[in-house]
Amino acid sequence: MDEIVAEYIRRTVLKIPRDEIKTVLQKWGFLSEAQLQTINFCQIKENISQDVVQLCEENSAGIKQAAVLDIIYNHIYSNKRVWSVYQMNKTGEEMDFFDLTDFKKKFKRRLQSALTNVTINFREYEDNAIWIRIAWGTPYTKPNQYKTSYVVYHSQTPYVFISVSVLKSNLPLLCQALVAASNYHDIHEMELRSHSLNSLKDIVFKRYSQNFQSYYPRPIQERNVAPESDSRINQENRNEKERIQRVNSEVFGDGPQPKLEFARYKLETMFKSDPQMNVLNKKEPFRCLVKFSSPHLLESLKSLAPVGMADAPLSPLLTCIPHKARNYFKIKEKKGVSPRSFVSP
Repeated sequence: MDEIVAEYIRRTVLKIPRDEIKTVLQKWGFLSEAQLQTINFCQIKENISQDVVQLCEENSAGIKQAAVLDIIYNHIYSNKRVWSVYQMNKTGEEMDFFDLTDFKKKFKRRLQSALTNVTINFREYEDNAIWIRIAWGTPYTKPNQYKTSYVVYHSQTPYVFISVSVLKSNLPLLCQALVAASNYHDIHEMELRSHSLNSLKDIVFKRYSQNFQSYYPRPIQERNVAPESDSRINQENRNEKERIQRVNSEVFGDGPQPKLEFARYKLETMFKSDPQMNVLNKKEPFRCLVKFSSPHLLESLKSLAPVGMADAPLSPLLTCIPHKARNYFKIKEKKGVSPRSFVSP
């Protein structure tokens, strides 16, 4: 077995939690059950990895087997990577029959025609997800197995989930291969990014429940209030907390939110001013880019009102994030309307 393959298998085993190494190796299926019985999984991970490498040498493991192990690891621990969502578009409404063999052939042909030194591995899962692992090289160097790109494509859908390596210059080649293999016309990034691949799938496949906003903040009424007893104040506080909880539930739903870590808005606003002030000589819109990031963005937004950091309900600009995912978060404000009213361009 090649030394590079042996070292890669060893490092992959070391990344797996010790209590789960045996389970991952069983899913790999390259080593027999009898061989796995010879490994002491209670010893330190370094010794376990050496034993695994020794058995792989007996089985003459190659880069293909090592790549399959890496795919299994990334499938189980997908939160170790940062995933972005891309959407592909067709020129018409026609539906093509998806052929997996044809998809693989076209994808490999397109990438390998542009870059000779590249290794590509596929693995299919039961949810119609095709996992693709790409190790990139250069015209003068072999593929670097430690700087890989991952693609998760659900057949019969236009959505692709991509986790790129540090070699982002290869991303255009990857996108071209996806479009050609899946018979689409073009591909666009949706500005959705997270470590949680499942949460991104929940958003684009609409597999979780979030209600559209139907409540708006109540106008503040000025009035003279006489001193009240503590019990009356406490009752009002309880009533307000119940209202916030009810409104928050109607906006976000009762279930947990998908784990989204990044969102970006492109805002375009027309200002209205007194002509005599001469603030704007040209009728050009004001454009800006607003970015949101958090370890759990949607849950953070959901918690703003209950902790008293924002009025309930939140502005639709914030609560519409999952719904605007299909429109790439390009939100345009209507001329002459309140900041709450937005439409997609």
